[in-house]
Amino acid sequence: MSRRINIAIDGPASSGKSTTAKLAAEKLGYIYIDTGAMYRAATLAVNDEGVDINDEQAVTSCINNHRISISIKEKQQRTYLDDQDVTDQLRTPQINKTISVISSYKEVRKAMVEQQRQLAEKGGVIMDGRDIGTVVLPDAELKVFMIASLEERAKRRFIELEAQGIRQTLEEVKEDIRKRDRIDSSRSLAPLKKAEGAKELDTTGLTIEEQLKIILDWVDIAISEKKRC
Repeated sequence: MSRRINIAIDGPASSGKSTTAKLAAEKLGYIYIDTGAMYRAATLAVNDEGVDINDEQAVTSCINNHRISISIKEKQQRTYLDDQDVTDQLRTPQINKTISVISSYKEVRKAMVEQQRQLAEKGGVIMDGRDIGTVVLPDAELKVFMIASLEERAKRRFIELEAQGIRQTLEEVKEDIRKRDRIDSSRSLAPLKKAEGAKELDTTGLTIEEQLKIILDWVDIAISEKKRC
């Protein structure tokens, strides 16, 4: 049997990557890997220790003093900071505000990318993030770049935060996303951008079911093309 394909999904915050990728992985029997969770765990460590996020050397030193890892249990990803499962602590407003700065640092990204590539060596992985198709898995058989309007993304994040009992105004959420977009797209190392050969999916106004159908159709095409090679 030939190796199963890898699928790289990139895009800005709240464009629909994670939800769609998880559902696609379930349908295909693939492993879903949320690379953002690894950077969130690093950010959690930095925030908890009160490190100045603008001091790259101090941030790197802090993260090097911790072990960040993920494991797949029953096809679900769990994220660990040292020996502690921090999966349910990673989506707070404070982490949302600071993750882009911390994830822009060279040594931080180097450590994370190496582990992410190892996870995808055998294929059958759906991985989402900011630089999966451009840096982590440039040879992925299917690359998708998901986008949505700022207003749509802010509404999605607002609803997500409300469900967690976190209070922010819609305008505050919108401004946080706007800042994160600017940092992610302008950083010198692995900026957020559409990978060569990636298919663009605008999720504005689309239901999750519609997004999933489009992705699965593209997967069928990518698998057919692989078989012909």
